[in-house]
Amino acid sequence: MMASLPDGYRALVLGASGAIGGALVDALRADARCSRVSALSRRPGSQGEPAIDLADPASLAAAAAALRAQGPLHLVICATGALHLGHRGPEKRLADLDAATMAQAFAVNSIGPALVIQQFHDLLAPRERALMAVLSARVGSIGDNRKGGWYSYRASKAALNMLLRTAAIEVARRRPLAVLAALHPGTVASRLSAPIIGDAEAATPEQAARDLLAVLDALPAEGASGCFRAWDGSAIPW
Repeated sequence: MMASLPDGYRALVLGASGAIGGALVDALRADARCSRVSALSRRPGSQGEPAIDLADPASLAAAAAALRAQGPLHLVICATGALHLGHRGPEKRLADLDAATMAQAFAVNSIGPALVIQQFHDLLAPRERALMAVLSARVGSIGDNRKGGWYSYRASKAALNMLLRTAAIEVARRRPLAVLAALHPGTVASRLSAPIIGDAEAATPEQAARDLLAVLDALPAEGASGCFRAWDGSAIPW
């Protein structure tokens, strides 16, 4: 499946209890070329992985320390995010803005994944091709925003894109073969999207996982790190 990675590559999926995260774990474990897939979520993993909480930096640091002994990673995917926070859905008007909800959106969609990059980028293989991705969203594109609304979600995903882009520049200094990417999975049937899409057509988590892995596998070794791509491989404007 991931033909661009070395034979026997090691992978890590954070947010493994979610629809897309779980499908990514299953797809990678089905790849005979992948020697190990570690799955991190709020619950301890089946392979002895510790529980993590993106709001708790110490839990991320402890998980990174535990995984370091297993050897360098070639693929890290942070498949976390939240559209609905508590009982609040995406804001449709300025009048709907709430400071606490906005802060929570940034904590979940921006700060948490940034801390994942902080803790786990150093586990990427230093002299082999390695991939690190975060799940973003097309609505986080400033240039593609034509409908407005969804203030906190849009802004938190735009911030995530900037954090990923900035991290890619720094990571390249020590790991020139690493490629970092922000990925838009498209409309996927999941708990996150159910209140929004209703009965509209959506990809299954399994199809989304296959699409995202294909996009990552096809990213060129040069010039792609820090990119923002959709599930079909197309570039999304910042």
